[in-house]
Amino acid sequence: MRLYFKFFMINLKSQMQFKLSFLFLLIARAFTSIGVFASIYFMFLRFNTVEGFEYNEVLLCFSVVFTAFSFAECYARGFDTFSSVISNGEFDRIMVRPHNEIFLVLAGKMEFTNIGRFFTALIVLIYSIPASGVNWSFDKIITLIFMLISGVVIFSGLFLIYAALCFFTLEGLEFMNIFTDGGRNFGQYPYAIYGDGVLKFLTYVIPLALFQYYPLLYITDRSSNILYMLTPLIGMLFIVPCYMIWKLGVRKYKSTGS
Repeated sequence: MRLYFKFFMINLKSQMQFKLSFLFLLIARAFTSIGVFASIYFMFLRFNTVEGFEYNEVLLCFSVVFTAFSFAECYARGFDTFSSVISNGEFDRIMVRPHNEIFLVLAGKMEFTNIGRFFTALIVLIYSIPASGVNWSFDKIITLIFMLISGVVIFSGLFLIYAALCFFTLEGLEFMNIFTDGGRNFGQYPYAIYGDGVLKFLTYVIPLALFQYYPLLYITDRSSNILYMLTPLIGMLFIVPCYMIWKLGVRKYKSTGS
């Protein structure tokens, strides 16, 4: 942790060299996020419910997804820009260092301007918790915490897969944005509204629904199935195959020779 904190401070100081630019980017990303939440508000001016979910319930649902995604995006930025690390030969230096390569990739690149998105999402989450009309109990509070942690882990796993594919393609595959940015955008509403096929895919393949839709049913008393409280924990197992794909890519990596 001490070494990570040193990297943290190095990244922060480097980005703060241009303070005005940093501030403008932070504000711009915060306001962009406000626009996303505003689109939900305007949609509910026309429709009272979406698949039986009311406005404040949907706001709770999306704020959880957006908070988890924004937090993962802040510290896992190194995976999102990993293609440049491969193409310029920088990964050769990472491989000969005594620390774990995942740690070095994470610590090497942090995007602090994304904190603007994170704080916007967090503020909406704090608002939506009492406004959602949920009768909060200890088990529902624990479920909400599970949702947030699981969301961070799952999105981090998707970023890890995105980086791992660069070992085979050298360039990042943009289709992965369907699951990262797309997963966040589709998370504006409970995933079930997109149909059974999409819900099954987001349950058994890319387990976004395990931290968003099923625990939401439990929190809003649409289901009393205790398993729905635990689905976020099951979803966190997704990081295991993500890590295996990464290790496979590392074994297949061939030096650029530079």
